[in-house]
Amino acid sequence: MQVRILGAHCIEAKGLNMSSILVDNVLALDAGGLTASLSFEEQQKIRAILLTHHHFDHSRDLITLAANCGMLSDPIKIYALSDTIETINSCLLDGRMYMDFSRYPSPEKPFLQMQTIEPFEAKVVEGYQVLPVPVNHAVSSVGFQVASNGKSLFYTGDTGPGLSECWEKTSPQLLLIEVSGPNKAEDFLVKVGHLSAQLLKQELIEFHRIKSYFPRVVVIHITPRYEDEIRQELQEASQELGVSIEMGYEGMNIDL
Repeated sequence: MQVRILGAHCIEAKGLNMSSILVDNVLALDAGGLTASLSFEEQQKIRAILLTHHHFDHSRDLITLAANCGMLSDPIKIYALSDTIETINSCLLDGRMYMDFSRYPSPEKPFLQMQTIEPFEAKVVEGYQVLPVPVNHAVSSVGFQVASNGKSLFYTGDTGPGLSECWEKTSPQLLLIEVSGPNKAEDFLVKVGHLSAQLLKQELIEFHRIKSYFPRVVVIHITPRYEDEIRQELQEASQELGVSIEMGYEGMNIDL
């Protein structure tokens, strides 16, 4: 399984993209930074997108991907919670600011084909075993375990603390997890459903208690203005736990 981080941040600037992961060039996890990171040819290879939730930094490039590829490649399936699909249809794909690609080129065969998922209901998506698991965020959200040929990852998307149920239901070799801000902002981060390095450390301790091992940990959804501070705090957590915790970055390639 080849994993490529297209967007490792929560905002966009030169060299920084919003949340998006690409698996084996065909399966995307979130769509915040798809098109800015990929050539037209690479975009046309994408066959399915798993959306953790509807927030703009995770869904924006549904529009740009469809605009770039809608007449050149086969339809793309979008897998998301019903609440996520409802919000995207009413706010992003409403046809008011741009074409509604959930109904174009025809309502019978649109380019973006919305597929409802349910928490804990496993699906086969493009040959991958996919399990959506609820996470704690400001809106309805899931993380995804993606498995193939004995390899697996778990991508949390945006999440706050309290991930015990995720650890009970999944067994990833690679954990792609967010840390959005520094430890000093912990109270605020908990309130809005995000993690700090200290909160991540607590979640990893719980993971080890339940699973008796640590996965490879790569952190994304980083706030750029706090990146140096977050990096230092992650290094301290890594040393305390005796486990590798890496900062993700745009263009990072991971082999599973």
